[in-house]
Amino acid sequence: MEMASSEVVNVPKSYSLNMSKDIVPMCIFSEADQGGVAVEGKVEHKFDMKPHHANIDEYRKLCRERTNKAMIKNRQIQVIDNDRGVHMRPMPGMLGMTMSTSKDKKKIAPVKGPDVKRTRRDRGELEDIMFKLFERQPNWTLKQLVQETDQPAQFLKEILNELCVYNKRGTNQGTYELKPEYKKTVEDTGAE
Repeated sequence: MEMASSEVVNVPKSYSLNMSKDIVPMCIFSEADQGGVAVEGKVEHKFDMKPHHANIDEYRKLCRERTNKAMIKNRQIQVIDNDRGVHMRPMPGMLGMTMSTSKDKKKIAPVKGPDVKRTRRDRGELEDIMFKLFERQPNWTLKQLVQETDQPAQFLKEILNELCVYNKRGTNQGTYELKPEYKKTVEDTGAE
């Protein structure tokens, strides 16, 4: 097959066509102005175009240029003078950029989201805090402990596995309570 002259310089002009019948059956449809659909034809043969050996170098250059052009990023950096980040800061009351109604004005506790990083405390200090929390209340969920201690959940789990028993069944299902050996020390310190 010979192609008509084109404006693109490196495009090969002559190709060999390989016809095959190993194709998924397809039909060609057309759509009329009124929205009606009509069957125009059926695809029965597949044609693969391959440039002749004389044109293979030109075709290789074309493919390489196309790949290089796709890899070029046209990002631009614009420097903002004397802005000091005023336009980047959220304004008061614009958290989430949603309109609030009187129904939505319930008590909103400042809770850190799951994507906010929490900093680990010293292990001994955190264990003291945990003992004080368990003096106040015998059973805690992991979520409650994360809120109370403001520690990463994974770090809390490590300490909870050492100090506590996880209740899988019963009335306190899904909560942690101190192991019996630590309960005694808590009771002893409360008696003194």
